[in-house]
Amino acid sequence: MNKQTKIALVSDLKVLMGAAHATFLINYKGLNVAALQGLRKTVRGEGGSIKVTKASLMRIAAQDIPGSDVFAENFKEQVGLVFANNDVSAVAKELVNFSKKHTTLKVVAGFFESRLLSSAELQFLATLPSKEVLVGHFAATLQAPISGLARVLQAHIAQLAYVLKAVEEKQQNS
Repeated sequence: MNKQTKIALVSDLKVLMGAAHATFLINYKGLNVAALQGLRKTVRGEGGSIKVTKASLMRIAAQDIPGSDVFAENFKEQVGLVFANNDVSAVAKELVNFSKKHTTLKVVAGFFESRLLSSAELQFLATLPSKEVLVGHFAATLQAPISGLARVLQAHIAQLAYVLKAVEEKQQNS
């Protein structure tokens, strides 16, 4: 690989790292090509991408990103970067599920909101529901007090109608 190719690759990695909502580091040593292609397809379906290159070039690309120095310490052996461009939890979930099926793949670390994520934190992130589900829960939580107030007011109006009906029946019987 010549110097110009390396410079172009480093600049591409910087752009990808800067644009991604989160970046995950995977160790794919022992994973066959077909399985890696399957992982690429799965991650792409969730709005992510995978980039595999030399660890030294990854370190150079990560230098200008705030907080990435601790993340860059994990760039060893056969590692690749997974970029989550949309839903971070969906990409993390796919990585964790894939690593359960293919034990040779290991999710080493993650970089999210300028902070290093450990493997345990990645496991937790993978258990979170998708963004759409969380937004739905939030909307339901906001709507609950208003719905409750409407039901209480409706009940008082219904009770008043029953009382008036009972008074009317009593007057007709008298």
